[in-house]
Amino acid sequence: MFSYSITYECNGEVFSSDKRETPHFRIKDSFLQGRFTADMITKNDIRIKEFKVIFPYYYKKDSVVFINGYQSWTDSREYFTSEKMSGFSKWKKWVLTKPINAHTGLCRSGDAFFCKYPKGRGEFFGYSYGYVRNDENIDLFASLNESSGYTIVCFDVKKSSVTAEKDFDGVTFRGNSRLIDFVHLNGGYDEVFDKWFEMMNIQCRQTEKKCGYTTWYNYYGNVDENIVKRDLKALSALPEKVDIFQIDDGYQRCIGEWLHHDEKKFPSGMKKLADEIHNNDMLAGLWLAPFAATKNSFIYKEHKDWLVHYDNGKLYPAGANWGGFYAIDFYNQDAAKYIRKVFDTILNDWGYDMVKLDFLYAACIVPMHNKSRGQIMCEAMDFIRDCVGDKLILGCGVPLMPSFGKVDFCRVGADVALEWKHNPYGIREDVSTPNTINCSVFRRGLNGRAFMNDPDVFLLRDNNIKMSFEQRKLIAEINSVFGSLLFVSDNVSQYSREQLEVFLDTIHKRDVKILKAGICKNDIIRVEYLLNGFEKTLQFNYKNGTVI
Repeated sequence: MFSYSITYECNGEVFSSDKRETPHFRIKDSFLQGRFTADMITKNDIRIKEFKVIFPYYYKKDSVVFINGYQSWTDSREYFTSEKMSGFSKWKKWVLTKPINAHTGLCRSGDAFFCKYPKGRGEFFGYSYGYVRNDENIDLFASLNESSGYTIVCFDVKKSSVTAEKDFDGVTFRGNSRLIDFVHLNGGYDEVFDKWFEMMNIQCRQTEKKCGYTTWYNYYGNVDENIVKRDLKALSALPEKVDIFQIDDGYQRCIGEWLHHDEKKFPSGMKKLADEIHNNDMLAGLWLAPFAATKNSFIYKEHKDWLVHYDNGKLYPAGANWGGFYAIDFYNQDAAKYIRKVFDTILNDWGYDMVKLDFLYAACIVPMHNKSRGQIMCEAMDFIRDCVGDKLILGCGVPLMPSFGKVDFCRVGADVALEWKHNPYGIREDVSTPNTINCSVFRRGLNGRAFMNDPDVFLLRDNNIKMSFEQRKLIAEINSVFGSLLFVSDNVSQYSREQLEVFLDTIHKRDVKILKAGICKNDIIRVEYLLNGFEKTLQFNYKNGTVI
């Protein structure tokens, strides 16, 4: 039926067990109609190093397995059972984790530093949920609650098993504790996802698609006030309404100082620009990374106690962006007070309607305060929603399940690159057009249930891009079918007639119903859907962006 594998530490000694009861604790479990729960009862201080529940499962020859990556940017797709899961090679992990690179924060956006990757073919793992697809029949294996710790769902074809493993790193248990709440659901794709969200009692905060613009994928950090005004004017002249105009990274003085804009690049100030966006009948959006701070910020210079540290007191690097940055510990009362002030100023004083919150994974970069990474991330998202109130949140760079029902929109893939190129040597969170296309297709079960999916931008311009126009059109079609936040990052006044027609068609709010979508052979994805009641088929190679 199922079995346990438990490794734990008690009174300084490490023990292993496959039993419900040991001299140090007792587990009370239940397995009814596919739902499995387990509670631990102990009078001792217990640190669980490994907790696995192993369920038998028979894989068919033509089964495919979907794995959900650690966070928004992590590659997530369906695999054939004969494949080997993409991840770190030994040499790459050795290079990235060398002591000389420790201060850079390289690869801290993923799970490589705390999760052991499978090595063989037919071995896969993901976070919070995953499924086995047999033709159009889905066996969904999913967590119902991540507040105690992340649930790692492992599929092993050779061992004919599915394993639910919990990440309890950093937590000492005592008393009564819920360890896991896990479910196996069988049925059609929409059927099992509907049932999963019903069991979690989670509802999507938004119900309508929106379209918009972001400054990032054309100007990156080189954006300024003149660019914003020019592209805003071009969008406002279109015959189709654009819902949101978002100013991305580059307006602030530095990462962590969100209340101080770059006065040379934005002399009018951020409130003035929000007013101008509103005057053009659009919602105003602003990017920030609320849990990040760089060395040139006042936080680093004056409040290092706000930042996450190693046990030895040294600061813990959270990522390599902007020359390296550190994570803010939102449990620190003064740090939390500052973050609240930031949101109050941006949303209420400056008047922005939506915040794109990026690099959110930094909140749970290490377990701390006797809390697991999953518990910290869940509490961080509760904190963020409380700060923002009823305004819109676009989440990004965030582990997904802690965001369910808490953000309005959420990125579900990596950043789109300016070329269609697959990099087999990159980390799983790298900028990658093929990876984000996969995520758009295979994380579609979250769209309209957990939040409205943001598939990232589509780009139609001719300058500053290395994709063919056919590839650009393919991304636009995929985004319009699978996405609910359709953003562009072009100066639309430079569009040709054909580009303008594709743009307007993409952002037009159409009735789309996905009938089937999946991997059908090596690197080939096939999609069948209804567009305004008419059947459509799309088949393409996700690695090179060619329609078949």
